[in-house]
Amino acid sequence: MQQKLEEIRVAAKAELAAAEDAKAVDDLRVRYLGKKGEITAILKQMGSLSAEERPKMGQLANEVRADIENAIAVAMSEMNAKALKLRLEKEALDVSIPGKTDEVGSLHPLNSTLNKLIDIFKSMGFDVVDGPEIETDYYNFEALNVPQDHPARDMQDTFYLTENMLLRTQTSATQIRTMEKRTPPIRMICPGRVYRSDDVDATHSPVFHQVEGLVVDKGITMCDLKGTLETMAKEIYGSDTKVKFRPSFFPFTEPSVEVDVSCSECGGKGCRVCKGSGWIEILGAGMVHPKVLAGCGIDPEEYSGFAFGIGLDRLTTTRHKISDIRLLFENDLRFLKQF
Repeated sequence: MQQKLEEIRVAAKAELAAAEDAKAVDDLRVRYLGKKGEITAILKQMGSLSAEERPKMGQLANEVRADIENAIAVAMSEMNAKALKLRLEKEALDVSIPGKTDEVGSLHPLNSTLNKLIDIFKSMGFDVVDGPEIETDYYNFEALNVPQDHPARDMQDTFYLTENMLLRTQTSATQIRTMEKRTPPIRMICPGRVYRSDDVDATHSPVFHQVEGLVVDKGITMCDLKGTLETMAKEIYGSDTKVKFRPSFFPFTEPSVEVDVSCSECGGKGCRVCKGSGWIEILGAGMVHPKVLAGCGIDPEEYSGFAFGIGLDRLTTTRHKISDIRLLFENDLRFLKQF
């Protein structure tokens, strides 16, 4: 039995030394020290020994077990160290290789143009006001002096939800709401989405954006309107930009004007962008109609005002020389990355 224990000790150490991985080491542990292992088998034979031999063999068996356990622990530690070394080598990083940077988004060109407009008008004392996109017929048309037979009321142009509710066709409705709640002086702009039943093409969309503006105070004249819009245009397009006011008609302003700026592409000489005219229309404006003021509880004999409506999409495309308005809505990263 003593000889057998020594043979087990020598064999176990030899096999542990030759083990190639942690699994092989664990298999040897089960083989020699498990419940059905070789050491256990020897211990089961202890009952056949004499009372004098039994303590000596028991002590030797415990020594052999402890020796093998220690050898297993050393072998397992070496295997773990080896595995860690291989893993570190596999996961090693070359710090000299340029890192991968995360792509950072930027403002959409519509938003950057809107932020620019807001900054311009805030510097002139304007507030920014928001309003609902679902409007009543009253705020969208009647309060703005749009008669029942006006073409803008045609179902072909307006998205009606019910007989009296619709998707707003202009953010001017918020001007009415503001005049009803505030007493002059009023200076405000209202940016937002508007909806009209247009076919989609390079210059039209059923969903687009406006920035409407309103000033109401004592002594407001057309000169104030002209100075305000010229300041805005030169801030957006550059100090060399020329501004032209043409007579026009809108039900809610009198007199009314269309505002053009010199083409930024050709400098006013005439090109494909401006269709040879040298000018690009950017907005409509005028002095607030006395009926609109009176309908909001503001005395037109004491107060006057001007209003304007900027097409944000048109302003963005002309500012950045974008040829097709659809590019603003298609979310094509090749296009958006340019901004």
